[in-house]
Amino acid sequence: MNHMSTTMRLNLHHLNLHSLETIDAWVKKQLFALGQARRIDEANVSLVRHKNASPPYQVNVHLVTPGPDVFAESRDHTLQAALVKAIAQLRAQITSRTAKRLQRFKSNLKGRRSG
Repeated sequence: MNHMSTTMRLNLHHLNLHSLETIDAWVKKQLFALGQARRIDEANVSLVRHKNASPPYQVNVHLVTPGPDVFAESRDHTLQAALVKAIAQLRAQITSRTAKRLQRFKSNLKGRRSG
């Protein structure tokens, strides 16, 4: 089932680090893959490097979706590791919500059959 709309708006912000084509392309690819499981109207992604913090890299993601929006925040010592953690959080939330919706649907079907 493909929920991805071709009109997903991606807002990718870089703070204290340069935009890297490979990283930006990877983020897009991951978000489009998540869009296969849940429609994403808009994705707001912030990639931040805190110069005097440990771990220095922070990733914040806000996905605007029908129903409740999906959020993730992660930090790590490399930007790639922080991104992988954030995408894993998003995937877990989307999978959990999909499973809950399916369970509700099954419960509703059972209730109709016995009633």
